[in-house]
Amino acid sequence: MSSEVLHYMESYSYITISLMIFLQETGIPADVPSHLKYYVAGVFLLVLLIFIIIKFLTYLKDKKKIAEKLQYSKDQIIKVHMISETAYVTQGQGVHTAYIECMELLANDKNIIIKVNGEGTGNIFHSHTYGPYYFWKGRNYKGRRILTAHVIPDSSKGTIPFWKQLLPLTTLYLKLAYSYADVVIAISPTVEKEIRRLGIKSKIVRIYNPVLLDNWARTEENRKKGRQQLGIKDHEKLVLGVGQLQERKGVEDFIDIAAGIPESKFVWAGGRPWGMFTEGIKRIDERIEKAPSNISFTGLLDLKEMAPMYAAADVFLFPSYQENCPLAPMEAAASGLPVVFRDIQEYTSLYANPYLKAANTAEFIEITRTLLSDRPFYNEGVKISERLISEFDKFKIKNDLISLYTNVLNNYFNISS
Repeated sequence: MSSEVLHYMESYSYITISLMIFLQETGIPADVPSHLKYYVAGVFLLVLLIFIIIKFLTYLKDKKKIAEKLQYSKDQIIKVHMISETAYVTQGQGVHTAYIECMELLANDKNIIIKVNGEGTGNIFHSHTYGPYYFWKGRNYKGRRILTAHVIPDSSKGTIPFWKQLLPLTTLYLKLAYSYADVVIAISPTVEKEIRRLGIKSKIVRIYNPVLLDNWARTEENRKKGRQQLGIKDHEKLVLGVGQLQERKGVEDFIDIAAGIPESKFVWAGGRPWGMFTEGIKRIDERIEKAPSNISFTGLLDLKEMAPMYAAADVFLFPSYQENCPLAPMEAAASGLPVVFRDIQEYTSLYANPYLKAANTAEFIEITRTLLSDRPFYNEGVKISERLISEFDKFKIKNDLISLYTNVLNNYFNISS
């Protein structure tokens, strides 16, 4: 035991002895039973013991922090404890993709070590989800907790059952999750604006989700593989949609678009990673059952199965009603597809370059038909996609993340940069 701890205990022993002398000689009437005097002394001793334990634990924590600071100052290695509950429960959605690609983006940096979920600990904490695991794993990282905010309260609209009734509770919970972090990464201007509107005191920085172009580059091998899996013939035109089977993602509109272009094939890739906690199961299943013969549904797919899906397609539609920084349209763009977005406010602040957009089902049908029949317009759509993905440069995003980690650690360890 260190001399500092012994000094603490010695000091508190003197205090205890002094108190007992005080209780014996003054302050308590003579007619008070002696067992009450011992009871008071015992309570004090218990409080004192708790105080000593807290002091000792604080000492150990400070000692550990000093050791971590010395190690970090020596080797300048950032050890990121990165977590995501999607690794255990809900992999068929964009948050899991963002988590995987964030790790992949940082994996080859010689100054970065990543510890995933239960694999170990780091000197900084970065979570992509906000469930109980986030609060538990982050408990020892006060001052260096980072949360990537992939969702905002509006993300629940058309996503979960009874979302209207649950919206106040959802908002309150997300405020708690944002506030638990020391730094919140907003993945889009819309997310940043909403977090600030909620009055969150944590530091907020804006860093977009990375798009790893090499993962989605179109190849003839992938195109052939994807079309074989989907049963699409070489001469057939294929329109692809990607997302969960829920109202927010616009799957019902996608069915209507397919009905309006019966001469082409349509495929919706995605399922219900949240199972029974997904909005509109009965209604959407009935729509799927009655859908036209030119549309099919793959169900949930693993991330590694998605590149052939994009390569198999000719056009990508993204009819979602609410998004923050969606990955699916950027993956499609990276695969060389023209992308048609729904015309919603979020994209006007997210994308600096123009993009193809449709306000309703009729406009989606019109633009899709033109892309499939007008080669110059199609080629222009591909160029528009190329300009869009250039906004999500992985090297800039990687540098932004490393800079954030460095600043958080320097502040935590009180190291001047």
